Amino acid sequence: MLTEKELDTYAEVLLWGMKTARTGSYKKHDIIVERYDLAALRLAEILQVKLLEMGMNPVLRLSATSNMELSFYEKASPAQLVFLTPGEKELCEHLNGSIYLHAPQSLTHLRTIDSRKIGKAAVARKLLRDIFNKREEAGQFGWTLCSLPTPAQARHARLSFREYTRQIAKACYLNKTNPVGEWETILKNAGAIKKWLNSMPVRAYHIESEHIDLMITPGEKRRWIGVSGHNIPSFEIFLSPDWRGTEGTYYANQPSYRSGNYVQGVRFIFKKGAAVKISAEKGEDFVKKQLSMDRGANKVGEFSLTDIRFSKIDTFMANTLYDENYGGRYGNCHLAVGSSYSDTYSGNPALLTRKVKEQLGFNDSALHWDLINTERKTITAHLKSGKKTVIYDNGKFNC
Repeated sequence: MLTEKELDTYAEVLLWGMKTARTGSYKKHDIIVERYDLAALRLAEILQVKLLEMGMNPVLRLSATSNMELSFYEKASPAQLVFLTPGEKELCEHLNGSIYLHAPQSLTHLRTIDSRKIGKAAVARKLLRDIFNKREEAGQFGWTLCSLPTPAQARHARLSFREYTRQIAKACYLNKTNPVGEWETILKNAGAIKKWLNSMPVRAYHIESEHIDLMITPGEKRRWIGVSGHNIPSFEIFLSPDWRGTEGTYYANQPSYRSGNYVQGVRFIFKKGAAVKISAEKGEDFVKKQLSMDRGANKVGEFSLTDIRFSKIDTFMANTLYDENYGGRYGNCHLAVGSSYSDTYSGNPALLTRKVKEQLGFNDSALHWDLINTERKTITAHLKSGKKTVIYDNGKFNC
């Protein structure tokens, strides 16, 4: 377990993340929702006190247990699958901030559930996420999240609970004298990289590794973002490309747990922006069902790179939040199929209507699934002038 001091430090880092993630400023009496799993109860208690001391109005929401989730998908009728609690939409329309404390009891409890039922429930709740996105675009909302160590995660990562806990403390800089100061330094250094990337007039990026040969097009009015406070930890720098320009092969050599299912060796072949061939060494049927969830599920929503100079994560954690920020020897890239991030739009996000998003090639979906590759790779920018320049190699940006 994390010590009381580490939990208090974790809470301070999360508050820094929530503040950093919002473009607008917080004020007294803002409404902040705390969603937490049962194993995260102590951290939730600490955060509640800090939010009250800040003058905020915390709204506490305990997440369903693994047994509750399983019972829901086993017993729910079609109407119950898409049911939304009265008042939930109205609450979302008034929230100013959100902190989610992820501490799963199980990673595989939904493995027997038809993923189409999970997808149907996700599609029904997409309107709530759309509300958050619009409020965030207007500077009225900020969010962050984190994970706490649990025996289930440690077991699937093949680590002892103590080793898993130490990985979390190290990854979030909780073992440092001034963790928030460490995050401020990372934010500054990542800012220089983003400025460099965004200064290039790029037509396309070519990603090459042992098993990847992929072209993606950033599209018009795009910018690289990341290390924004949204996730703790987060070292990734990413953009949401124009999905229509994706061509070639992507391979995820890192396993993934999603909705109770374990998948390994996922491979996509893209043509004209869509994944036309989908395969996996394990969990192929689940992957195919996920990518048929809706019209945008088989298209790209995000491309991301992590620099080893930032990330201290050096082992598989059976947790996408950590695995998508893997440092190790060669860093990582990940490709997300499904929804795009509107804050990668370089214009005023508040003016980014659904029609404009469609025109610019921002993908829309109820799915957002990050699939990670940790192989040594080279990323080459094909500039609009016809020149080429390597922007990332051997786990580092070349700026």
